[in-house]
Amino acid sequence: MGGGWQRARRITRAAFRPLRGRDLSLHAAAITFYGAIAVLPVALLAIWLTSLVAGGGRVRRLTSHAVAALPDAIGAAHAVAALVEAGVGLTPVLALASLLPASLYGEGLRRAFVSVAGGRGDESLVGWRGRLLLLPLLAPAPVLLLSILVALPTTTRLVRQGGLAGALGVVLSFLAVWLVLTPVLLWVFRVVGPASPDWLPALGVGSFTAANLSGFLHGFVLFASLPIDLGVPFGGFDEIGAGVAVLLWLYLFHVIVLAGYSATLALSRWRATRARPAG
Repeated sequence: MGGGWQRARRITRAAFRPLRGRDLSLHAAAITFYGAIAVLPVALLAIWLTSLVAGGGRVRRLTSHAVAALPDAIGAAHAVAALVEAGVGLTPVLALASLLPASLYGEGLRRAFVSVAGGRGDESLVGWRGRLLLLPLLAPAPVLLLSILVALPTTTRLVRQGGLAGALGVVLSFLAVWLVLTPVLLWVFRVVGPASPDWLPALGVGSFTAANLSGFLHGFVLFASLPIDLGVPFGGFDEIGAGVAVLLWLYLFHVIVLAGYSATLALSRWRATRARPAG
């Protein structure tokens, strides 16, 4: 028992060694700044591309199940409905205009990853590298988004039934988001990050990180359903309180991503050390 505990502690320490001496909170906050600018354009582009593939009517019909099931304590259902409508109605000119702010997400991730990886602080054009390397993720966006949308009618119906059926609906929803986020994080860790860890660690830790993020996102849905007056700390301005709450969850989301990238680097380096011939 004691040996297993000590081994687990050593593995945990090694996994987060790349973060030693670096301010994880600061880096997560920096990505959140970029993400706050980019998340809406990214979502609009993903919905627009999906509507081009599957048709706007089908996207509206499938997302209506999620809108109906979402709690509206902080206006989440209304916000998602408006986002879907704006994405489906996007024009090619507006889509092109959305590319620049959407690519800022890649810049934020690349800058934080460069610091976590270490030894790459002098990388030139770090921002543009991150932007360009993130954009290819838009290509599979329709397939990834549709895989979630197709499951929505079933999962929302089960959740509304409650009891064991409701629990099954949550599990299926969790699995769908997990499976979609896994290839996204694999690309982010392997390509957007500067260190290019091995495929096996990137896939293993990326999948584990995706599972955590899926649970985290479902936790946000639960949080949105709680009867909390978010405007109290901000003089009664509910919109400001809701915006701050979303930013806080987005910040914690990026803390998980950075921790996952750190663990990926550590595992990749450990495998490389073991593969090296002795002497």
